[in-house]
Amino acid sequence: MISLDLIESTANELMRKAAVEIPCDYLTALQQLTAEEEASLSCFVLETMLENYEAAETDGRPMCGDTGCPRWYVKFGNESRVEGGGVGLEAALRRATAQATHDIPLRPNRVHPLSRADHNNNVGIGAPEIEYGFEPDGEWIDITTVHKGGLFGTDYRMLFPSDGIAGIRRFFLDSLAAFGKRGLACQPAIIGIGLGGSKDACMVLGKRAACLRTVGDQNPDPKIAELEEELKELGNSIGMGPMGFVGKSMVVDCHIEVGYCHTGGMQMSIHAFCLSSRRATARLYPDGRTEYRTDPQWFTPYQRRETVEWLNSP
Repeated sequence: MISLDLIESTANELMRKAAVEIPCDYLTALQQLTAEEEASLSCFVLETMLENYEAAETDGRPMCGDTGCPRWYVKFGNESRVEGGGVGLEAALRRATAQATHDIPLRPNRVHPLSRADHNNNVGIGAPEIEYGFEPDGEWIDITTVHKGGLFGTDYRMLFPSDGIAGIRRFFLDSLAAFGKRGLACQPAIIGIGLGGSKDACMVLGKRAACLRTVGDQNPDPKIAELEEELKELGNSIGMGPMGFVGKSMVVDCHIEVGYCHTGGMQMSIHAFCLSSRRATARLYPDGRTEYRTDPQWFTPYQRRETVEWLNSP
């Protein structure tokens, strides 16, 4: 059985890592973008970002003053057991969120939408969000924290089958242009796209695509992978760079996830992750072991399964 003490202490460390340590895949991609960028102001922004990341690790402080809205993704191996069950797990994650907000510190961004009540700990009704997934085997649980900006950088449109790939391109470009011109996202960023599902599922797919996949990862469907690469190149060809300035470094990577949808529609959501790609993951075992990593490994074959029953074929 996995203890609540282990969950809470690990969650505290994950919050620190996400706020302070930029993932290696993202750092390498930014260094490459910096080397390829030609516009002087965009180069300055990228170089300043890299200097800021180095200072954050040296000082042990968050890499951005706005630490976003912390959220959790929890994945259970099918044989895993947690002390206190799901209620105990959620209480541990809420305690860790409040403690980390005080200790790191994180900016307390969560308020009541009407009264604007603020507990100064990023905890409240429906906050932090906790989402769940499952895998067929294992006694472990994976816990991932993501510090995702909670204001803009997201859009949704109901497309139709007749819109096709051209409609997907159009909405993608419309959104990126709006993000850049109106300051609605912090570029460069990983762009996540959800295609299909119901409206709420489409939004979830897009956010997970942005936050839970690493730079360079491709969808296993060759046609979707080809579209990911096309949209990435398209996004970097519109003349916008970091923070909307002139340049060609707007999109670090593009990830697409799909869900089966109503026969008459083709829902699409777009999500820009933060320019720091703040995420951290740990796998916890019942013997007390903890393994930290920066790749959430969320989108496994099981998560993308199409069959009624899970067929664990190679």
